[in-house]
Amino acid sequence: MSSLHGVRQMRTGWADGPEFVTQCPIRPGGSYTYRFTIQGQEGTLWWHAHSSWLRATVYGALIIHPKQGDSYPFTKPKRETAILLGEWWDANPIDVVRQATRTGAAPNVSDAYTINGQPGDLYNCSSKDTVIVPIDVGETNLLRVINAALNQPLFFSVANHKLTVVSADASYTKPFTTTVLMLGPGQTTDVLITGDQPPSRYYLAASAYFSAQNAAFDNTTTTAILEYSHQSSVFGEVLQCDGYRLPI
Repeated sequence: MSSLHGVRQMRTGWADGPEFVTQCPIRPGGSYTYRFTIQGQEGTLWWHAHSSWLRATVYGALIIHPKQGDSYPFTKPKRETAILLGEWWDANPIDVVRQATRTGAAPNVSDAYTINGQPGDLYNCSSKDTVIVPIDVGETNLLRVINAALNQPLFFSVANHKLTVVSADASYTKPFTTTVLMLGPGQTTDVLITGDQPPSRYYLAASAYFSAQNAAFDNTTTTAILEYSHQSSVFGEVLQCDGYRLPI
């Protein structure tokens, strides 16, 4: 079973939700065709598995563009990039939640966070697949940031760059500029970012927001790289920041 997270499902509520609640699950090897109408929503939402903790690994962006003939309420960006923040366990996530159910304890905390499925180069694993987000000098791009983590609110920031928030959960907002976002699980935020820094490679990073005292949580940081095109050799290296943390 899959969920179209945030879609208002006008008169189609039976086709969106956990298995055995609003409909039967999709059987292994089977298929299901979703039919729904979008009304009054533009921007970024997302879809995910809705059976137990399968949504830890089965999810993606759901982008609603302006209808034909309409435009964004801001200057159309040069390009758009979906940024999906995820939570990852070095285990079968179904086993993690089953163990918690058996013991009555909280589920084990995740072992890493991810950006578009990759943890980045601050973890003890290969960094060759770290996600690259392209940008050109002077251009303004749209980042569609989605918190697809199961449990964890996450901070998100881009080193040395400002973010102009233009939409949240598929609804346009009055634009405002910030250096850091905080997204709860399931939330989305669209931001404009401008290539106004020396051509180089800059970290995009996400890490946990957690305020409960004496409670365990995954205190790691996932990264991707904002890479300027045609960068000079002087600025050819990633901004290396040992123990990098978001500028909160």
